[in-house]
Amino acid sequence: MPQPTPTTDPIRPTDDEARALAQRLIREARFGALGTLDPDTGAPVVTRVALGPGPQGELLIFVSSLAAHTTALLRDRRAGLLLGEPGPKGDPLTHPRLSLQVEAHAVERDNPAFPTMRDRWLADHPKSKLYIDLPDFFFFDLRPTSASLNGGFGRAFRLMPADLT
Repeated sequence: MPQPTPTTDPIRPTDDEARALAQRLIREARFGALGTLDPDTGAPVVTRVALGPGPQGELLIFVSSLAAHTTALLRDRRAGLLLGEPGPKGDPLTHPRLSLQVEAHAVERDNPAFPTMRDRWLADHPKSKLYIDLPDFFFFDLRPTSASLNGGFGRAFRLMPADLT
């Protein structure tokens, strides 16, 4: 009977190229897939959210208090966020993507940082002018706790928060 061969760890050591790619995916993202836990059932739920950088480099989402993912994040800050879109050609699984584990921190309208975040958000999302001043909308600052980068076939990395800034 043949003996099993030891498997090689598919995760590469994190290097400057991986850090730069992860940082670019975060910097350029204007939407992503957000995974939260339904507070009533505990089941995972994934929604598409608009993203943008804050004035201090924060990773922000702008949400309505009526959204299910908002309720979920207010009950449990932990979430998953997938960034990166397939290119126009080729196998979608060969294009880079970043899977982040984040903690969501609410930034309500009375927070002194809110006006500056609002201005930055409008610069990146001008169509949000239609609803940005509605009273039920506010920001979450998504703070990464860890990340997995798939830089394309055979290029997998684990990253820590310091690798992403």
